[in-house]
Amino acid sequence: MTAPDSTANTSWASERHRRSVLWIVALSTAAIVFDGYDLVVYGTVLPTLLADSAQLGALEPETAGALGSYALIGVMVGALTAGAFGDRIGRRRTMLTCIVWFSLGMGATALAQNITMFGILRFLTGIGVGGLVATVGAMIAEFAPPGRRNLFNAIVYSGIPAGGVLASLAAITLQDSIGWRGLFWIGALPLFVLLPLALLRMPESPRWLLAHGRVADAQEICARTGIPTPEAEPVVAGDRVGFAALARKPLLRPTALLGLMSFSGLLLTYGLNTWLPQIMSEAGYNAKGSLSFLLVLNGGAIIGGLIASCVADRTGPQRVIAVTFCLAALSLVLLTLNFPLGVLLVAVAGAGIGAIGTQVLIYGFVSNYYPTTARAAGVAWCAGFGRLGGILGPLLGGILLGAGIASSTAFYIFAVVALLGALVTTAVPAVRALRRSDPVPSEAVKVAE
Repeated sequence: MTAPDSTANTSWASERHRRSVLWIVALSTAAIVFDGYDLVVYGTVLPTLLADSAQLGALEPETAGALGSYALIGVMVGALTAGAFGDRIGRRRTMLTCIVWFSLGMGATALAQNITMFGILRFLTGIGVGGLVATVGAMIAEFAPPGRRNLFNAIVYSGIPAGGVLASLAAITLQDSIGWRGLFWIGALPLFVLLPLALLRMPESPRWLLAHGRVADAQEICARTGIPTPEAEPVVAGDRVGFAALARKPLLRPTALLGLMSFSGLLLTYGLNTWLPQIMSEAGYNAKGSLSFLLVLNGGAIIGGLIASCVADRTGPQRVIAVTFCLAALSLVLLTLNFPLGVLLVAVAGAGIGAIGTQVLIYGFVSNYYPTTARAAGVAWCAGFGRLGGILGPLLGGILLGAGIASSTAFYIFAVVALLGALVTTAVPAVRALRRSDPVPSEAVKVAE
C-alpha cells in the first residue's frame, strides 16, 4: 500500500496564497460540474428519447447504449490528446481550450435533428470533456498544499457527481417546460459564465514552468499569487516527458495498474448513470421516481467521496480506494434483493460512493502519483484508458436490457467489476519505490532551490 504523504503540511504561506489556490479549486470544480452535467444529462433524457420517436427517430436500447458510449469515446480521445499536449503546452492553455470546446459542443447537440448528428456531436463534445478531466487533476496536484491534495482533488472531481445531481434536478424540475433540448443548452453556459473568470484568475502552474526551464515566468506567477516556489523533484524515468515517461520503467507497471483501476471505476460510473433510471423504470417506478435514484446515486458519491478523501489525506488513498470498491460490490448486490424503498435508497447511495466516489479518489491518487513532467500524461492515460470501461458500461447495460435479461444480472456483473477493481488497487506499487533520492539538478531546479 502507498503510505501517506511524507509531509502533512496543510498551512498557507500567506492569505494571498490561500485565495489564489481557492480560486483555482473553485474554477476547476465549476468546470468539472458542467463536465459531469454533460455526461449525465443523457441518462436523464434517455427515457424520453426511447419513448418518443418524434424527437430524433426510432431508438432501440442497443442504439441508445451506443449513443451513450459515443460521448465517452470522445472523452477518451480528448483525455489522451490533452495528455500529449498538457505536459508540453501547459495546464492553463489546455484547460481554457477545453472549456470553449465542450460548451460549443453542448450547444450544438441541442440543435441535433437526427440520431446520426446527435451521436457525432456527443462524440465531439466528449473530446472537450475528456481534455478538461485530464488537466484539472494536474492543476490541483501542483497548486494544493501537500496535506490537502486528496481533499482538494476530491472537491474538484466531486464536480462530476455534482453535475449529475444538477442534471437530475434540472430534468425533474425543467424538462416538462424546456424539453430535452433545453437541458443541453444549459450545458453551454460555461462559455459565458466560466471562461471569463478562468481567463482572469487561472494562472499557469509554476511547477510546469520550472520543469520547462521558464524560471522567470514561474517566479513572476509565484510573486503575483503568493504561491511558494516549488521544491525540486526527484527524477523519474530519466528526462522523458509525457507519455514517453509512462512507457519506461519504473512507471510502466504502475501505469498499467492505475489504468485498470480507472477502467473499473468508470465502467461502474457510466453504466449506472446511464441505465439506473431505465432499470428502475422497468422495476415499476415512475419517471420522476427513477430520476430520484440517479439523484441519490450522485449525492451519495459527493458526500461519501469527500469524507473518504479526508481519510485518504491521513492514511493514504490506496487502501481507501480498495475499501470503497468493496462497498460498491456489496451495495450492488443489495439492489437485487427486493428490500423496502428506504433500504434500496441507502444501497443506491452506497453504490454511488463505491462507484463514482471511488473514481473521484482514483483521480486524486493518480494526480499525486506522477512527477510533474509526466503528471498530465498520467492523469490523461487513466482518464483515457478508463473511458474504455466507461464506453463498455452503457453498451453492456443496453445489450443486457435489449436481450430481456433481468436487471439483477447487470448489478451482479457490476459487482464483480468492483471486486476486480479492489484487487488491482492493492497491486499498485508505493510511490517511494519509483523515485530516486538523488535528483539530477538542472538550471531551473537550482534557481528553485
